Amino acid sequence: MISGVHHVLLAAPPGSEGLLRAFYTGVLGLEEAAKPPGLAGRGGAWFRGDGVELHLGIERDFRPARKAHPALLVRDLDALAERLRAAGHDVTPDDLFPGFRRFYADDPVGNRLEFLQPSPASH
Repeated sequence: MISGVHHVLLAAPPGSEGLLRAFYTGVLGLEEAAKPPGLAGRGGAWFRGDGVELHLGIERDFRPARKAHPALLVRDLDALAERLRAAGHDVTPDDLFPGFRRFYADDPVGNRLEFLQPSPASH
């Protein structure tokens, strides 16, 4: 019945759109997608890349997602870790998922993100 995932929505605090744009486009390399006019007035921002779409919605009583998170596949995990560190973000490696190299990092408003790359041995 289900054929895929269209997008994942993460919450963000009011007024954080500039931080979100700098991180999701500038650091992660996603493109900002235009929100439909009926939704644009709510604030937030939408981002998309190769096979992924993330929506950041404004939440007045915002609390970052610390456990719940999207897991994003990447082509070059090491290069992304370097980009994140260069932009001042902590990277936390984890080797507990067989078949993948991965790490966790937070977006600029504190939402947890997981980044994975298949291990060479799993190909």
